[in-house]
Amino acid sequence: MSDGRVISAAAVITNPTGLHARPAVKLTKLAKSFEAQLRLRVGENGKWTDAKSVARVLSLKAPAGQTLFFEAEGPDAAEALSNITELVRRNFDEGSQRERQFEGQVASAGLGDGFLVVCSRPQMDGFNGTEAANPQAERKLLEGALARAALQLERLKSDGGTMASEILDFQLELLRDSTLLEPAYRSIAEGKPAARAFGQTLEAQIADYRSATDKYFAARASDLTDLRDRVLTALAPVAHVAAQDAPAEGGIYLADDLTPSRFLELDWSRWRGVALLGGSAASHVAILARSRGVPLLVGVRAALEDVVDGEAAVLDAETGRLIVSPSEATTRWVRERQQARAQRAELDEKYRAAPAVSAGGTRVAVQINVESERTLEDLAPASCDGIGLTRTEFLFHGRGALPDEETQYRFYSRLIGWAAGKPVTIRTLDAGGDKPIPGLTPHGESNPFLGVRGIRLSLAHPDVFRVQLRALARAAALGPLKVMLPMVTTPAELDEVREMLREEAAALGARGIVATVPPLGIMVEVPAVAIAIGRFDAAFYSIGTNDLVQYVTACSRESADLSALYDPLNPAVLELIARVAAHGRASGREVSVCGEMASDPELVPHLLDAGITSLSVAPSALGRVKHAVSDHAR
Repeated sequence: MSDGRVISAAAVITNPTGLHARPAVKLTKLAKSFEAQLRLRVGENGKWTDAKSVARVLSLKAPAGQTLFFEAEGPDAAEALSNITELVRRNFDEGSQRERQFEGQVASAGLGDGFLVVCSRPQMDGFNGTEAANPQAERKLLEGALARAALQLERLKSDGGTMASEILDFQLELLRDSTLLEPAYRSIAEGKPAARAFGQTLEAQIADYRSATDKYFAARASDLTDLRDRVLTALAPVAHVAAQDAPAEGGIYLADDLTPSRFLELDWSRWRGVALLGGSAASHVAILARSRGVPLLVGVRAALEDVVDGEAAVLDAETGRLIVSPSEATTRWVRERQQARAQRAELDEKYRAAPAVSAGGTRVAVQINVESERTLEDLAPASCDGIGLTRTEFLFHGRGALPDEETQYRFYSRLIGWAAGKPVTIRTLDAGGDKPIPGLTPHGESNPFLGVRGIRLSLAHPDVFRVQLRALARAAALGPLKVMLPMVTTPAELDEVREMLREEAAALGARGIVATVPPLGIMVEVPAVAIAIGRFDAAFYSIGTNDLVQYVTACSRESADLSALYDPLNPAVLELIARVAAHGRASGREVSVCGEMASDPELVPHLLDAGITSLSVAPSALGRVKHAVSDHAR
């Protein structure tokens, strides 16, 4: 018994995983079983915190080897301290954790160590009652939730860049789709609460998408699930929403899947990476992870029941393994590899500022892909050989109206000014597929990837397309500008655009506006073009490997089931790349690669072997790619 004085005790954490989530819960539960006031701190200089608050105990981030100091005051203080310190000394009854390894597929390379954060979808079933007292009020609730969800998505778009904008537009279009929402409104009118009406409506749509034989539509089920949860969260009372935001720094996000909007919400500077039991290496989330340098494993062969939240883990997104409760030997091995990675990154940075020359003396042009105006920030023109791909889609997103000629001309002019005499390649609008634009792309196509997209869409809207051609013809008078057409399938498309470009340049000249006809090239994405490349009289060719791989292998980039078949090293893909490169050499025309293959140092040697001598890469990959070129023997 305590006589009212504060008594103290201490214990060293010997649990290998430290004071992670499960030990923290055990400690606080035990503390709450006593009347005494209990507090603890980590180390002699740590800050005292309430031992009965799991959130505060977990926030201490106490690893193995640290000393926990306790203080207690109350009628059972001595008994409380004795029991709590004994719990610490027993390793929180966790016993010795055996190392386990789970294989997965690398979607974004990297190596991180930390602790597991097991994430699941917020459970919101049952909130908002079962009967709607006022259908008019429930409809207003749903309309308000839809508006809040749309606002959140618009903010994520604006903060995430062009790629995020294109990915989230699909969800925004759904939020505005009366065909999708009308069944929910009917259910509300029949007496159902807003949350139940919307949830059941989306469940039916999700089931339809999941059962689709077309893999593209089946993959869109995750977007609908994402949208459902976002709207239900906007409808839910705050107390019912279990948010899983950034943990103490060092978490490894482990879940069945991760949606694009959720990925964009998280602060990845605080996480070590992601391990998904599902997912696909070609999914939107994988593309986002690679663009941000977030290590990602997909298809991890484990179950959430196999692991404990808070367990120490290594995310090896190089050899494709999630290592849980790593042994001392594994931990040393990981440290050595991390040091080697740091040294390699330092070396990559040195290559970044130098020309790319192979070990055999071949000069390889390495240009950059530009996704938005932000791409040029903090990037020196001297680090690259120019701009090999400018995605103009961002100009058409989130403005409420299509961009006019002046808006486009100003951006194109800025690119030319930044490049300071180096070539600038601008791709005309590449909308459609998974990149819808309200009021322009067709709605309800049975298979958007095989539908009206790329140059097909531009030619279907000549009034919009001619605005872009005029802006390009004006900008071409300022410097070495080249124009590239996406999703070309026939020579007639190229001929038609060439004539339109000439007409617009002539019309500008007739009005006294300086303009010129820039070189006109094509993207090689459709197998029919790669196979018969000699039919296409383009000034240059740029191979878009993302779509080429998809069309050659007949595999959606979004399908987790087919991720092994979506293979950029498929011999048929490499043969087509080599065929286009050979035609370029024979005809004296530049052939470059601007798809994701060009930014992957593991794949660059295969492109060089196929005869490619020009690459356009993500700015973040400049050093890695140039380093890979320098190691190539030819």
